[in-house]
Amino acid sequence: MDFSEAEIQRYSRHILLPEVGAEGQDRLRRSSVLVVGAGGLGSPVLLYLAAAGVGTVGVVDGDTLELTNLQRQIAHRTDAVGRNKAESAADNARALNPEITVRPHPERLTAANARTLLGAYDLVADGCDNFATRFLVNDACWFTGTPLVSAAVVRFDGQLATFRPDGRERPCYRCLYPAPPPAGQVPSCAEAGILGALAGVMGTLQATEVLKELLNTGDSMAGRLLIYDGLGTAFRTLKLPRDPGCPLCGDTPTYTDLGHHDHG
Repeated sequence: MDFSEAEIQRYSRHILLPEVGAEGQDRLRRSSVLVVGAGGLGSPVLLYLAAAGVGTVGVVDGDTLELTNLQRQIAHRTDAVGRNKAESAADNARALNPEITVRPHPERLTAANARTLLGAYDLVADGCDNFATRFLVNDACWFTGTPLVSAAVVRFDGQLATFRPDGRERPCYRCLYPAPPPAGQVPSCAEAGILGALAGVMGTLQATEVLKELLNTGDSMAGRLLIYDGLGTAFRTLKLPRDPGCPLCGDTPTYTDLGHHDHG
């Protein structure tokens, strides 16, 4: 499969795994993943995908790095404060693994660019920090047929799920949450706080699920929801059924494009 000696050494622990092997490592090399958000979740996802040898990793984030971010956003360094997060994180991912292509997208994800941007990748890992973007990512992935691994964190709690838009049998994010909650009902990390390492736990789990999807190995999280209680050190996995009344993936969908995002 034409691996260089450096690649064989770099990925040797992967190649030893029967579930990966040389064929799986080559599959990772030929894969592309877009990480939405270079924050607490996106940081470990981006770094682990880069370390794993995913051939093309994109990261989209229009925000500027602040000092308060560094408590959990480990893809950045202190001297990058003031820089765009996507560009800062991409630099460190390249430094970790110069064998791969890292594409920063230093822009805000919108209804106008979401389909083009997300549809250019094999899989999307969503680690954004707001509901508007989370719903936009879900809907764009549905319309482009792009698998989505989504995670969320706040305080000491996290959740994780995979959504595969490959037919009418699997749920989408709107089957779990039909619409964004009213403003102020669910506090953000800036309002409620977050244990920095909690983002690392969920981001690493998210990266694991991304790699499993790319390798087509193990049990997918599609149709299931993982909930982590950091204070209680407890994991729960719940079944997540498809909602026949879902406006996006249900039996009679009312959302047929991303135009509904133009008004909120």
